[in-house]
Amino acid sequence: MKTRHFKDTDTFHIELQPGTVAETRGLDENTLVDVGAAGQLLAITTEHAQACAALPAFTYKQIAA
Repeated sequence: MKTRHFKDTDTFHIELQPGTVAETRGLDENTLVDVGAAGQLLAITTEHAQACAALPAFTYKQIAA
């Protein structure tokens, strides 16, 4: 998983897994998800991230499967 915050556009992008995007779906006016051809979730993008996602208070913890 990779995360990136683009300060110039206040966009937060989470890449969950690599792959070719077959479709981008809007969840709401600020949130987009990228989906692969087999329906797998590839990425989540949030516009106006500081207001919508409480950045920079983002934390991440990996839990073993």
